[in-house]
Amino acid sequence: MQKVHLAPLASVGAGLVGLIVVALVAPLSAAGWATGLAYLLASNALLARGLHRRAMSSFGPANAATAIRSTLVALIAALVATSFTAPVPVPLLIVLASIALALDAVDGWLARRTHSESELGARFDMEVDAFLLLVLSAYVAESLGGWVLTIGLLRYAFVAAGWVLPWMRATLPPRYWRKVVTAVSGIALIAAASGLLPPVANLAVTLVSLALLLESFGRDVLWLAAHRRTPTIPAHADHPRNVRSTT
Repeated sequence: MQKVHLAPLASVGAGLVGLIVVALVAPLSAAGWATGLAYLLASNALLARGLHRRAMSSFGPANAATAIRSTLVALIAALVATSFTAPVPVPLLIVLASIALALDAVDGWLARRTHSESELGARFDMEVDAFLLLVLSAYVAESLGGWVLTIGLLRYAFVAAGWVLPWMRATLPPRYWRKVVTAVSGIALIAAASGLLPPVANLAVTLVSLALLLESFGRDVLWLAAHRRTPTIPAHADHPRNVRSTT
């Protein structure tokens, strides 16, 4: 149990080392450091609370893979925050984001392979996905406009709606399409951030991404409205639901 609860601390340490390495390649602004560190501390504090509340005896390889993704997201967030006031190396940002997105398929596979699916693991995976989309949309919004932030904010708007409408906190049935939409959105934002596509293509891929997310969220809202009942589990986003096997 003690080793399990040390996992968040190890993740914070790895993230700090990662930020130092990134800063050696591309100096980070004060906002960049603050954003990266804030994400590391907040995400791992929530992870530690989840591990404690569920009294998990094993962290597992799937959660370890998600923790690596989470560390990469901290580095990406630091670069994006820095980009608001100073140029950052786009290739570094794209490589980090691509690895984080690719590992999204690895943690689910590991969970199924090792029979270690869990609600906490799925929630951890979901939160990392959501924040990755948020920071990437913030970066792309610098060139395409603030409307792109809608891509990253939809998940949080969904959760906020659940605070007002309790029926939206009910557990949704598994649907693989959510994971497909998340992956497509990540790919679209990375493509737009790379600068390799012409402006019209960047606009097109981000609009398609937004349309897919709106369709997926909209379908979930309609299902929840049609099956109103007292919620028993906190709301999930338009990403993996209850166990990793849905990924």
